[in-house]
Amino acid sequence: MNRQLERVVAQIGQVLFGKEQQIRLAIACLLARGHLLIEDIPGVGKTTLAHALAATLGLQFQRIQFTSDLLPADILGVSIYDRETGKFRFHPGPIFSQIILADEVNRATPKSQSALLEAMEEHQVTIEGETRALPEPFFVIATQNPSHQIGTFPLPESQLDRFLMRITLGYPDASAERALLQATDRRELLPQLTPCITPEELAALQRAAHNVHASPALLDYVQALADYSRKCADYVNGLSPRAALALLNAARAWTFMDGRNQVLPEDVQAIVPGVVSHRLHTTRDHGRVSGTAIAEQLIEAVPIP
Repeated sequence: MNRQLERVVAQIGQVLFGKEQQIRLAIACLLARGHLLIEDIPGVGKTTLAHALAATLGLQFQRIQFTSDLLPADILGVSIYDRETGKFRFHPGPIFSQIILADEVNRATPKSQSALLEAMEEHQVTIEGETRALPEPFFVIATQNPSHQIGTFPLPESQLDRFLMRITLGYPDASAERALLQATDRRELLPQLTPCITPEELAALQRAAHNVHASPALLDYVQALADYSRKCADYVNGLSPRAALALLNAARAWTFMDGRNQVLPEDVQAIVPGVVSHRLHTTRDHGRVSGTAIAEQLIEAVPIP
C-alpha cells in the first residue's frame, strides 16, 4: 500500500480497534470520489470512524444530526435580512464542508434526506435559485440505524444509489474488545490525531487511483456482473450503470491501495459486497437475505472471463 495511506490506516486503527478491513473500504470509497453509508446498531464506532478519518486527513468536518424535525435549510443554509446593508445575506449551512457526517440519516423525513441528493451527485447545491459549489474534496459519511428500530424512515432507492458503498462495522472480536476496555476513552484520543496527508496530496491520490489500468477483459467481468443482476429473476432490480461505474472505480481504488497498477478480478470481488449490498434485493425472503449473502451469490454465479 502507498506509504501515505499506510499511515492513514494505522492511525485510524489506533482509535478503531480490529476494523482494518472496514477502514480500508472507507478510504477506498474516498479515493474513488464516492460517498459512504455505514449501517449498524448504535455504539459500534460509526461516528468514531468518521471523526478519525476527518482528523487524519486534515479536512474540514461537520456533523449533522438527523432528526424528525430537521429542515432542509438546517443542512443547506438560509438567507437572513441584514438591516445595515438592506439586503439578504446567505449564511451557509454545514453542508459546506469537506467531510460531512450525516448521523442517523434515516431518522429524518424524506424531505430533509433529499437535501443531500444534489450535493452528493453534483458537488453543488441550488439555494433560492442560485447554484453554489461545495468544497473539494467532498465526502459524505452517513450512518444509518437498522430499519426495524423505532423512529426510522427508509432511504429511497434513488438516494441509496448515491452512496458508492455501504458497510457494517459489527461487534469487535474478543481481543479487540478487551483492548478497547483497557485503553483510553476513544473520545479523548480523537483530538490527539494529527493529519497524515494534506488535501492537495489527497487530491493527487484520487487522480492516481482513477488512472489505474482496467483491461478490456476486466471491463467484460464488470459488465457480466451487472448484466447477470439485470436478467436474473432472483433480484427485484438489477445494477444500474451508476452501480457498474461504482464497481469499477472502487476496484481501481482498492488496487491502488494495494500498490498495484492494474485491476484484477479479485479486486472487483473484494469490493462487490460494499457496492451491491444496498442496491440488490432478492424477490424472495422479503429482505431477510443479508447484503453479504447477495454479493456472494452474485460472485459465484458469474464466472471470471
